[in-house]
Amino acid sequence: MNSESDAPFDEVEYPITDTIDLHAFAPRDAKTAVEAWLEAAHARGFKALRIIHGRGIGAQRDMVRKVLARTPYVLEFGDAPAEAGGWGATVVTLR
Repeated sequence: MNSESDAPFDEVEYPITDTIDLHAFAPRDAKTAVEAWLEAAHARGFKALRIIHGRGIGAQRDMVRKVLARTPYVLEFGDAPAEAGGWGATVVTLR
């Protein structure tokens, strides 16, 4: 096998905007995606963000909120307004 096919997964370039939709990621990759996206968004100077995690049973929402709670440059976070996803999305304010 060559080294390209030995990789456990293919790295995908994801555009850094003020919103991330976790439906684009496998559940096992969502936490890493959120952490990397937050860091990149912060480095680019974003102050207001939105994370779309869906409604479901709340597992993704809980994971997102745990990541946000331990991220030092997160000022506050909460449910998005109804027109922006309601409890299926979390809005975030960065320092």
